[in-house]
Amino acid sequence: MRALGPKITYVMMIKTGFPRCLVLVGAAAVLTACGSLAAAPEPHTGSRHGAPMPPASLAARLDDPPPAASRPPSGREPEQRPPASSGPGYEGDGGYEGDEGDEGREEGERGDGGAAYGRAQDASPSGDAPAAGPSGTAPAGASGAYRRWGLARPLARPPAPPDVKPALGRSGPQQWGLPPIVRRVPTDQRVVFVTIDDGIEKDPRFVEQARELGLPFTGFLTDNVIGTHYDYFDQLRRLGNPMENHTLTHPSLAGMAYDDQVREICGQRDILWHRFGQQPRLFRPPFGEYDDTTLRAASFCGVRTVVLWRAEMETHGLAYRSGDHLLPGDIVLAHFRGPEQLEGQSMTEWITGLVRAIQAQGFTIGRLEDYV
Repeated sequence: MRALGPKITYVMMIKTGFPRCLVLVGAAAVLTACGSLAAAPEPHTGSRHGAPMPPASLAARLDDPPPAASRPPSGREPEQRPPASSGPGYEGDGGYEGDEGDEGREEGERGDGGAAYGRAQDASPSGDAPAAGPSGTAPAGASGAYRRWGLARPLARPPAPPDVKPALGRSGPQQWGLPPIVRRVPTDQRVVFVTIDDGIEKDPRFVEQARELGLPFTGFLTDNVIGTHYDYFDQLRRLGNPMENHTLTHPSLAGMAYDDQVREICGQRDILWHRFGQQPRLFRPPFGEYDDTTLRAASFCGVRTVVLWRAEMETHGLAYRSGDHLLPGDIVLAHFRGPEQLEGQSMTEWITGLVRAIQAQGFTIGRLEDYV
Protein backbone atom coordinates (compact mmCIF):
# COMPACT_ATOMS: atom_id res chain seq x y z
CA MET A 1 0.00 0.00 0.00
CA ARG A 2 2.86 2.39 0.84
CA ALA A 3 4.33 1.98 -2.65
CA LEU A 4 0.95 2.75 -4.28
CA GLY A 5 0.40 5.94 -2.29
CA PRO A 6 1.90 8.46 -4.75
CA LYS A 7 0.16 6.75 -7.73
CA ILE A 8 -3.30 6.86 -6.05
CA THR A 9 -2.80 10.52 -5.10
CA TYR A 10 -1.87 11.33 -8.71
CA VAL A 11 -5.08 9.66 -10.07
CA MET A 12 -7.33 11.39 -7.53
CA MET A 13 -5.89 14.80 -8.39
CA ILE A 14 -6.66 14.27 -12.10
CA LYS A 15 -10.24 13.18 -11.36
CA THR A 16 -10.88 16.28 -9.22
CA GLY A 17 -9.87 18.58 -12.05
CA PHE A 18 -6.32 19.69 -11.15
CA PRO A 19 -4.29 20.83 -14.18
CA ARG A 20 -1.93 18.10 -15.33
CA CYS A 21 1.21 20.31 -14.86
CA LEU A 22 0.33 20.93 -11.21
CA VAL A 23 -0.26 17.24 -10.68
CA LEU A 24 3.21 16.42 -12.01
CA VAL A 25 4.85 19.03 -9.77
CA GLY A 26 3.06 17.66 -6.70
CA ALA A 27 4.04 14.07 -7.52
CA ALA A 28 7.69 15.05 -7.88
CA ALA A 29 7.64 16.79 -4.49
CA VAL A 30 6.17 13.70 -2.79
CA LEU A 31 8.77 11.38 -4.32
CA THR A 32 11.63 13.72 -3.35
CA ALA A 33 10.46 13.86 0.27
CA CYS A 34 10.19 10.08 0.45
CA GLY A 35 13.68 9.65 -0.94
CA SER A 36 15.23 12.08 1.54
CA LEU A 37 13.61 10.28 4.46
CA ALA A 38 14.88 6.94 3.24
CA ALA A 39 18.50 8.22 2.98
CA ALA A 40 18.83 10.31 6.16
CA PRO A 41 22.52 10.88 7.06
CA GLU A 42 24.08 9.27 10.12
CA PRO A 43 24.57 11.63 13.08
CA HIS A 44 28.10 12.96 13.78
CA THR A 45 29.58 11.08 16.72
CA GLY A 46 32.60 13.29 17.37
CA SER A 47 36.29 12.45 17.27
CA ARG A 48 37.28 8.83 17.16
CA HIS A 49 40.31 9.65 19.31
CA GLY A 50 39.87 10.02 23.06
CA ALA A 51 42.07 12.35 25.11
CA PRO A 52 44.47 10.44 27.42
CA MET A 53 43.50 10.36 31.08
CA PRO A 54 46.01 11.62 33.67
CA PRO A 55 47.33 9.21 36.31
CA ALA A 56 45.46 9.33 39.62
CA SER A 57 48.64 10.50 41.37
CA LEU A 58 48.52 13.72 39.32
CA ALA A 59 45.07 14.85 40.42
CA ALA A 60 46.67 18.00 41.87
CA ARG A 61 49.86 18.81 39.94
CA LEU A 62 50.24 22.35 41.27
CA ASP A 63 49.51 24.02 44.59
CA ASP A 64 47.74 26.90 42.84
CA PRO A 65 46.56 25.80 39.37
CA PRO A 66 44.76 28.20 37.04
CA PRO A 67 40.95 28.39 37.34
CA ALA A 68 39.23 25.45 35.73
CA ALA A 69 37.42 27.70 33.24
CA SER A 70 40.69 29.06 31.83
CA ARG A 71 42.88 25.96 32.12
CA PRO A 72 44.04 24.28 28.90
CA PRO A 73 43.09 20.66 28.27
CA SER A 74 44.98 18.29 30.57
CA GLY A 75 45.90 15.97 27.77
CA ARG A 76 45.38 15.79 24.07
CA GLU A 77 46.79 13.95 21.16
CA PRO A 78 49.45 15.89 19.29
CA GLU A 79 48.99 16.80 15.68
CA GLN A 80 50.04 13.70 13.77
CA ARG A 81 52.17 14.06 10.70
CA PRO A 82 53.28 11.19 8.51
CA PRO A 83 56.99 10.32 8.67
CA ALA A 84 59.11 12.38 6.30
CA SER A 85 61.25 9.49 5.11
CA SER A 86 60.61 10.37 1.49
CA GLY A 87 62.21 13.82 1.74
CA PRO A 88 65.57 14.01 -0.06
CA GLY A 89 68.50 13.91 2.33
CA TYR A 90 66.44 14.54 5.46
CA GLU A 91 66.62 12.45 8.59
CA GLY A 92 63.65 11.82 10.80
CA ASP A 93 64.53 13.93 13.84
CA GLY A 94 65.64 17.19 12.35
CA GLY A 95 69.13 16.44 11.01
CA TYR A 96 70.33 16.11 7.45
CA GLU A 97 72.27 13.24 6.03
CA GLY A 98 75.95 14.03 6.28
CA ASP A 99 75.77 15.58 9.75
CA GLU A 100 77.99 13.86 12.24
CA GLY A 101 76.89 12.31 15.51
CA ASP A 102 73.64 10.93 16.89
CA GLU A 103 70.78 13.11 15.66
CA GLY A 104 68.29 11.65 18.11
CA ARG A 105 69.86 12.38 21.52
CA GLU A 106 71.93 15.15 23.05
CA GLU A 107 75.01 13.42 24.40
CA GLY A 108 75.31 15.12 27.75
CA GLU A 109 75.35 18.65 26.33
CA ARG A 110 75.04 20.99 29.31
CA GLY A 111 73.34 23.91 27.72
CA ASP A 112 69.95 24.61 26.32
CA GLY A 113 67.77 27.25 24.84
CA GLY A 114 67.62 29.37 21.75
CA ALA A 115 65.21 31.72 20.02
CA ALA A 116 62.78 32.10 17.12
CA TYR A 117 60.53 34.95 16.09
CA GLY A 118 56.79 35.05 16.78
CA ARG A 119 54.09 37.28 15.38
CA ALA A 120 53.38 40.51 17.22
CA GLN A 121 50.26 40.18 19.33
CA ASP A 122 49.91 43.40 21.30
CA ALA A 123 51.30 46.88 21.53
CA SER A 124 54.53 47.19 23.49
CA PRO A 125 54.33 48.32 27.13
CA SER A 126 55.46 51.81 26.11
CA GLY A 127 52.42 52.13 23.87
CA ASP A 128 54.41 51.86 20.65
CA ALA A 129 53.28 49.38 18.05
CA PRO A 130 55.54 46.31 17.96
CA ALA A 131 58.19 46.40 15.27
CA ALA A 132 56.70 43.56 13.31
CA GLY A 133 56.62 43.08 9.57
CA PRO A 134 53.83 41.45 7.59
CA SER A 135 52.19 38.44 9.18
CA GLY A 136 54.60 35.53 9.23
CA THR A 137 57.79 37.58 8.76
CA ALA A 138 60.34 39.01 11.14
CA PRO A 139 60.12 42.68 12.13
CA ALA A 140 62.15 45.26 10.27
CA GLY A 141 63.42 47.04 13.39
CA ALA A 142 63.98 50.75 13.94
CA SER A 143 65.81 52.55 11.14
CA GLY A 144 69.49 52.99 11.93
CA ALA A 145 69.21 51.32 15.34
CA TYR A 146 71.68 48.59 14.33
CA ARG A 147 74.54 51.12 14.70
CA ARG A 148 73.54 51.81 18.28
CA TRP A 149 73.88 48.12 19.07
CA GLY A 150 77.25 47.71 17.36
CA LEU A 151 76.18 46.09 14.10
CA ALA A 152 77.58 46.97 10.66
CA ARG A 153 74.23 46.51 8.94
CA PRO A 154 70.59 45.91 9.88
CA LEU A 155 69.14 42.45 10.30
CA ALA A 156 67.80 41.40 6.90
CA ARG A 157 64.23 40.24 6.58
CA PRO A 158 63.95 36.46 6.33
CA PRO A 159 62.54 34.81 3.20
CA ALA A 160 58.81 34.35 2.99
CA PRO A 161 57.71 31.39 5.14
CA PRO A 162 56.52 28.26 3.37
CA ASP A 163 52.84 28.00 2.48
CA VAL A 164 52.84 24.53 4.05
CA LYS A 165 55.02 23.71 7.02
CA PRO A 166 57.54 20.96 6.24
CA ALA A 167 56.83 17.50 7.61
CA LEU A 168 58.93 16.65 10.65
CA GLY A 169 59.70 12.96 10.79
CA ARG A 170 60.42 10.60 13.66
CA SER A 171 63.34 8.26 14.14
CA GLY A 172 61.25 5.10 13.92
CA PRO A 173 57.74 3.62 13.69
CA GLN A 174 57.63 3.21 17.48
CA GLN A 175 57.45 7.01 17.83
CA TRP A 176 54.29 7.40 15.76
CA GLY A 177 51.85 9.56 17.72
CA LEU A 178 54.63 11.26 19.72
CA PRO A 179 55.90 14.80 19.07
CA PRO A 180 58.71 14.99 16.50
CA ILE A 181 62.19 16.15 17.55
CA VAL A 182 63.91 18.86 15.54
CA ARG A 183 67.31 20.52 15.78
CA ARG A 184 67.40 21.76 12.19
CA VAL A 185 64.47 22.84 10.03
CA PRO A 186 64.29 21.29 6.54
CA THR A 187 64.95 24.27 4.26
CA ASP A 188 67.56 25.31 1.71
CA GLN A 189 67.09 29.03 2.40
CA ARG A 190 69.79 31.09 4.13
CA VAL A 191 67.90 31.38 7.37
CA VAL A 192 68.53 30.17 10.92
CA PHE A 193 66.37 30.28 14.05
CA VAL A 194 67.42 31.75 17.41
CA THR A 195 66.11 30.39 20.71
CA ILE A 196 66.85 31.76 24.22
CA ASP A 197 66.47 29.60 27.32
CA ASP A 198 65.58 29.65 31.02
CA GLY A 199 65.26 33.29 32.21
CA ILE A 200 68.10 33.84 34.69
CA GLU A 201 69.02 37.31 33.35
CA LYS A 202 66.34 39.98 33.04
CA ASP A 203 68.23 42.85 31.42
CA PRO A 204 65.80 45.69 30.57
CA ARG A 205 68.12 46.89 27.79
CA PHE A 206 67.58 43.59 25.98
CA VAL A 207 63.91 44.52 25.60
CA GLU A 208 65.06 47.72 23.85
CA GLN A 209 67.54 45.80 21.72
CA ALA A 210 64.99 43.22 20.62
CA ARG A 211 62.50 45.96 19.76
CA GLU A 212 64.92 48.21 17.87
CA LEU A 213 66.67 45.45 15.91
CA GLY A 214 63.43 43.61 15.18
CA LEU A 215 65.13 40.50 16.55
CA PRO A 216 63.11 37.32 16.05
CA PHE A 217 63.50 34.68 18.76
CA THR A 218 61.61 32.13 20.82
CA GLY A 219 62.01 31.95 24.58
CA PHE A 220 61.92 28.67 26.51
CA LEU A 221 61.10 29.55 30.11
CA THR A 222 61.84 27.80 33.43
CA ASP A 223 59.65 28.81 36.35
CA ASN A 224 62.04 28.50 39.28
CA VAL A 225 64.53 31.07 37.87
CA ILE A 226 61.80 33.52 36.82
CA GLY A 227 59.86 33.65 40.07
CA THR A 228 57.62 36.72 40.09
CA HIS A 229 59.21 38.35 37.02
CA TYR A 230 57.00 37.02 34.25
CA ASP A 231 56.15 40.64 33.41
CA TYR A 232 59.65 41.06 31.94
CA PHE A 233 59.14 38.14 29.56
CA ASP A 234 55.66 39.38 28.76
CA GLN A 235 57.28 42.56 27.39
CA LEU A 236 59.35 40.42 25.04
CA ARG A 237 56.32 38.34 24.13
CA ARG A 238 54.37 41.48 23.26
CA LEU A 239 57.09 42.35 20.76
CA GLY A 240 56.15 39.15 18.94
CA ASN A 241 58.49 36.60 20.50
CA PRO A 242 56.71 33.42 21.68
CA MET A 243 57.42 32.06 25.15
CA GLU A 244 57.51 28.27 25.25
CA ASN A 245 57.96 25.46 27.79
CA HIS A 246 61.27 24.58 29.51
CA THR A 247 59.90 22.83 32.67
CA LEU A 248 59.26 24.04 36.20
CA THR A 249 62.67 23.39 37.81
CA HIS A 250 65.08 22.49 34.97
CA PRO A 251 65.87 18.87 35.89
CA SER A 252 67.45 16.29 33.62
CA LEU A 253 64.30 14.43 32.61
CA ALA A 254 65.90 11.27 31.21
CA GLY A 255 65.33 8.43 33.67
CA MET A 256 62.69 10.23 35.75
CA ALA A 257 59.33 8.56 36.43
CA TYR A 258 56.49 9.38 34.05
CA ASP A 259 54.43 11.14 36.75
CA ASP A 260 57.37 13.38 37.65
CA GLN A 261 58.03 14.29 34.04
CA VAL A 262 54.36 15.13 33.51
CA ARG A 263 54.44 17.32 36.62
CA GLU A 264 57.45 19.26 35.28
CA ILE A 265 56.08 19.74 31.75
CA CYS A 266 52.36 20.17 32.43
CA GLY A 267 53.11 22.34 35.46
CA GLN A 268 55.05 24.88 33.43
CA ARG A 269 52.45 24.67 30.66
CA ASP A 270 49.75 25.66 33.16
CA ILE A 271 51.80 28.58 34.48
CA LEU A 272 52.46 29.94 30.99
CA TRP A 273 48.76 29.58 30.19
CA HIS A 274 47.87 31.47 33.38
CA ARG A 275 50.46 34.22 32.83
CA PHE A 276 50.11 34.80 29.08
CA GLY A 277 46.75 33.28 28.14
CA GLN A 278 48.36 31.01 25.55
CA GLN A 279 49.19 27.33 25.67
CA PRO A 280 52.80 26.59 24.67
CA ARG A 281 53.13 24.01 21.89
CA LEU A 282 56.93 23.78 21.72
CA PHE A 283 59.06 22.15 24.41
CA ARG A 284 62.78 22.01 25.07
CA PRO A 285 64.03 19.39 27.55
CA PRO A 286 66.65 20.79 29.95
CA PHE A 287 70.22 20.02 28.86
CA GLY A 288 68.73 18.43 25.73
CA GLU A 289 68.34 15.19 27.70
CA TYR A 290 65.23 13.08 27.26
CA ASP A 291 63.98 9.52 26.84
CA ASP A 292 60.89 7.84 25.44
CA THR A 293 59.05 8.59 28.68
CA THR A 294 59.75 12.30 28.10
CA LEU A 295 58.13 12.12 24.67
CA ARG A 296 55.04 10.41 26.11
CA ALA A 297 54.79 12.98 28.92
CA ALA A 298 55.27 15.85 26.47
CA SER A 299 52.54 14.45 24.22
CA PHE A 300 50.19 14.17 27.21
CA CYS A 301 50.87 17.85 28.05
CA GLY A 302 49.94 19.03 24.55
CA VAL A 303 53.44 19.48 23.11
CA ARG A 304 53.49 19.49 19.30
CA THR A 305 57.28 19.60 18.72
CA VAL A 306 60.38 18.97 20.84
CA VAL A 307 63.00 21.59 19.91
CA LEU A 308 66.73 20.90 20.30
CA TRP A 309 69.59 22.75 18.59
CA ARG A 310 72.58 22.31 16.31
CA ALA A 311 74.60 25.44 17.19
CA GLU A 312 75.08 27.15 20.55
CA MET A 313 76.23 30.67 21.45
CA GLU A 314 78.91 30.36 24.10
CA THR A 315 80.92 33.09 25.84
CA HIS A 316 83.47 33.36 23.01
CA GLY A 317 81.27 32.63 20.01
CA LEU A 318 79.30 29.94 18.23
CA ALA A 319 79.93 26.23 18.85
CA TYR A 320 78.54 23.46 16.63
CA ARG A 321 77.40 19.88 17.19
CA SER A 322 79.21 18.99 13.97
CA GLY A 323 81.26 20.89 11.44
CA ASP A 324 82.46 24.46 11.89
CA HIS A 325 79.75 26.61 10.33
CA LEU A 326 76.01 27.22 10.18
CA LEU A 327 73.76 25.31 7.81
CA PRO A 328 70.39 26.42 6.38
CA GLY A 329 67.63 25.85 8.93
CA ASP A 330 69.91 25.49 11.97
CA ILE A 331 68.33 26.10 15.36
CA VAL A 332 70.70 28.18 17.50
CA LEU A 333 70.76 28.01 21.30
CA ALA A 334 71.38 31.01 23.55
CA HIS A 335 70.44 31.84 27.15
CA PHE A 336 69.20 34.72 29.25
CA ARG A 337 72.61 35.48 30.77
CA GLY A 338 74.39 38.48 32.30
CA PRO A 339 77.89 39.62 33.31
CA GLU A 340 78.23 37.03 36.07
CA GLN A 341 77.87 34.18 33.60
CA LEU A 342 79.44 35.88 30.54
CA GLU A 343 82.81 36.95 31.93
CA GLY A 344 81.71 40.56 32.26
CA GLN A 345 79.71 40.85 29.03
CA SER A 346 76.18 42.17 29.17
CA MET A 347 73.40 40.21 27.55
CA THR A 348 73.00 42.87 24.86
CA GLU A 349 76.72 42.68 23.96
CA TRP A 350 76.47 38.91 23.79
CA ILE A 351 73.39 38.99 21.55
CA THR A 352 75.14 41.52 19.28
CA GLY A 353 77.99 39.01 18.94
CA LEU A 354 75.51 36.31 18.03
CA VAL A 355 73.84 38.44 15.34
CA ARG A 356 77.24 39.42 13.91
CA ALA A 357 78.28 35.76 13.67
CA ILE A 358 75.04 34.86 11.86
CA GLN A 359 75.37 37.78 9.44
CA ALA A 360 79.05 37.04 8.77
CA GLN A 361 78.09 33.61 7.44
CA GLY A 362 75.48 35.05 5.09
CA PHE A 363 72.38 34.14 7.08
CA THR A 364 69.45 36.01 8.55
CA ILE A 365 67.10 35.02 11.38
CA GLY A 366 63.62 33.64 10.76
CA ARG A 367 60.55 32.81 12.78
CA LEU A 368 60.70 29.22 14.02
CA GLU A 369 56.92 28.96 14.42
CA ASP A 370 56.49 29.51 10.67
CA TYR A 371 58.25 26.19 10.06
CA VAL A 372 57.37 23.91 12.99
